[in-house]
Amino acid sequence: MVLKAVKIRIYPNVNQSIQLAQTFGCVRFVWNQMLDMQIERRKNNPEAKYINGFGMNNLLKRLKQEHPWLKKAESTALQSASRDLDDAFQRFFKGQNDFPRFKSKKYAQSYTSKQVNNNIMVLDNHHIKLPKLNSMYFRAGRLPEGKIKRVTVRQNSAGQYYISILTESENQTLPKTGKQIGGDLGLKALLNLSNGEKIPNHHFNDKLSKKIHHWERLRSRRCLEAKKQIAWDKHNHVLEPRRLSDFKNYRKACRMVAKYKMKVANQQLDQLQKLTTKLVRENDVIVLEKLNVKGMMKNHHLARAIGGVSWSKLVDILQYKCDWYGKKLIQIDPSYTSQICAECGERNNRLGLGKAEWLAVREWDCPHCGSHLDRDINAAKVILKHGLVAQ
Repeated sequence: MVLKAVKIRIYPNVNQSIQLAQTFGCVRFVWNQMLDMQIERRKNNPEAKYINGFGMNNLLKRLKQEHPWLKKAESTALQSASRDLDDAFQRFFKGQNDFPRFKSKKYAQSYTSKQVNNNIMVLDNHHIKLPKLNSMYFRAGRLPEGKIKRVTVRQNSAGQYYISILTESENQTLPKTGKQIGGDLGLKALLNLSNGEKIPNHHFNDKLSKKIHHWERLRSRRCLEAKKQIAWDKHNHVLEPRRLSDFKNYRKACRMVAKYKMKVANQQLDQLQKLTTKLVRENDVIVLEKLNVKGMMKNHHLARAIGGVSWSKLVDILQYKCDWYGKKLIQIDPSYTSQICAECGERNNRLGLGKAEWLAVREWDCPHCGSHLDRDINAAKVILKHGLVAQ
């Protein structure tokens, strides 16, 4: 059995939007209250033991008695807030994450509901039943398959609503093809394959950069004007001074910036999903280089370009798809893969060139066997050979 998540976009009506906003607020309130309780408890008694998720769920009953409006929210969503906070603390204790922080309504909102007595159900191709929301319209490229375990509802900064449906289904192993392929990650081409194919890097961010820059300038200008109005209200002792969120033009500029950035992210993700699905279907073994992306991002000349190609996301998607469909992903050290000849296996030591000069060389002739090699395709072939030896 494998767990799969399908992300689809939902379109709530007015009443459902109000209910979602209330649930977001209740879940955020429970998180902040539980976190504040843990912090104060530790301050008052440093020897006190940490309260786990089960204990926080018991405290949730008292919290509902003190604040009856919490009962308007879906019950399993509040329990999930305690569970998520417990998970955040456990990761902090293991040194994996920083200390949990308080949630703010300024950013994307979300909550998770569990499947209980068929309270979550796909009704047809465009309607889904959610707890306390009844039937809701959605659009998706494919429907979730298998038993629904839980659903996460999220509103992004552009005001759009999405749900991620986690399902449990049987392991769907793809038939073996007997093929192996190596890949060299790059900037000019997103992925150079050992079969000679080069997957282009479409630079989605550059195509929308003018529109993003335009709305970012408007957002900055409108923010300054709004702050002047807020300062004027305070100076004149207005009974209810306006807040930054009260200015419609400023909020519109924020939404437009978020909308275009979300479009870039969706385009990049769509390309990665289609590419990885094709690689997994056609090959049994996929070999890639293991890059230190965090270290490479310190190069300020290449940081923006590296951040725009989403290498880490590509590898993550390939990994879970290989686990789903019974294929194998191998990552190897990329050292000297561009200097070794894939035909004879000899290393050329940059052909006697300096590091900067060698980076500009895209094609070269092997001094040992005379083969004419494309730098990136040759590196992909060397990566494939090293990966098959290492498996």
